[in-house]
Amino acid sequence: DGGIYDQIGFGFHRYSTDNEWLVPHFEKMLYDQAGLARVYLEAFQLTGKTEYKATAEEIFSYVLHRLRDPKGGFYTAEDADSNGVEGEFYVWQKDEIIELLGEERGKRFAQIFNAQSTGNFSAYIPGEPAGTNILHRKKTLIDWAEIFNLPLAELQQQLQEDRERLFTAREGRIHPFLDDKVITAWNGQMISALALGRRVLNDPQLLMAAEAASSFIFSQMQTETGQLLRRWRNGEAAIDAFASDYAFLARGMLDLYQSSLNPDALQKALQLAEQLATHFTDQRGQLFETSSDSDLPLRTNELYDGALPSAGSVTIEIYARLYLLTGNKLWNQRAEALLQASAAQVVRYPAGYTQFLLGADLLLEPTRELVIVGTKNSPDTCLLYTSDAADDMQCVDLGGRRII
Repeated sequence: DGGIYDQIGFGFHRYSTDNEWLVPHFEKMLYDQAGLARVYLEAFQLTGKTEYKATAEEIFSYVLHRLRDPKGGFYTAEDADSNGVEGEFYVWQKDEIIELLGEERGKRFAQIFNAQSTGNFSAYIPGEPAGTNILHRKKTLIDWAEIFNLPLAELQQQLQEDRERLFTAREGRIHPFLDDKVITAWNGQMISALALGRRVLNDPQLLMAAEAASSFIFSQMQTETGQLLRRWRNGEAAIDAFASDYAFLARGMLDLYQSSLNPDALQKALQLAEQLATHFTDQRGQLFETSSDSDLPLRTNELYDGALPSAGSVTIEIYARLYLLTGNKLWNQRAEALLQASAAQVVRYPAGYTQFLLGADLLLEPTRELVIVGTKNSPDTCLLYTSDAADDMQCVDLGGRRII
């Protein structure tokens, strides 16, 4: 509901700069969209609240329309500035809104999204003209429906029409710079989010986007000998990939397998995990960010979960899931070795290693396995994805597969 979310074009800005969650740093990062999409999907699964579902859908809409390369990969970010002024692309004058939407609906939209004649933003940033507003809400749409004495569905429909009109007008402005690099690790995160979105939202288009991104990475950003490259831009891939690139992409492939049941995705996850174990891990099981083949004089080991989970945190999850999927004890041994090598560091400040602890939990806690055995395409080996419509069902064959 706050200014950190783009109320017109969707997607999250990078972070908030004030206690009210009004004024963001307006940059939009791919990895934030991927991580937050997963959060909102899981929140919807846990609570059933449709507003969480809608936010996840809107994040995917933004990413697919603005951050996607025609060949299938996902770009890195959109900048914060237009014309050298941060946020200029995203802010509004109240009179501008009324002019575009008409007197009645314009004033109502301005009221709901707290756009004021005096502005709610210009005092924060030097150079912004008086009357500048960041759109945000302080009441729920249910509250506003009662205030305006309108059915909720009717208000939602009219606000959607208003938003689309403002979006069209905003498209005529000078856009922020688009950072059109494709980074392997961040694409791995997006593949994971899209794969989960396919299962939760029952949207086959999301699975297609995840598979297209996967095909892009393996066709454009992998050498003939199987090594990943870190980044791609304008047809050129370069820089040896880091452990985080292998880890996030391997997790993406596991999530893609869970949604598609395509064994090729599982095979790719196994290959990437093997490269992590072979080229990025020492004899103690400790994971380093650079390969043992690197020319750098110092190999770093960054386990702390910051703006992104660390490579080690994602790797322990991958190893644990591969053990559960394959039954190969080697993956369990590798996961335990990584846990032992990292335990002392994690124990000193557990709150700094939350993603790592999730992987450790998967490794150490009892799990349940469901194995579906039967004839391919048989009704007995079918998982039904259903929507609100009783006749809208899709069957995904599970014969002979394991899903973790």
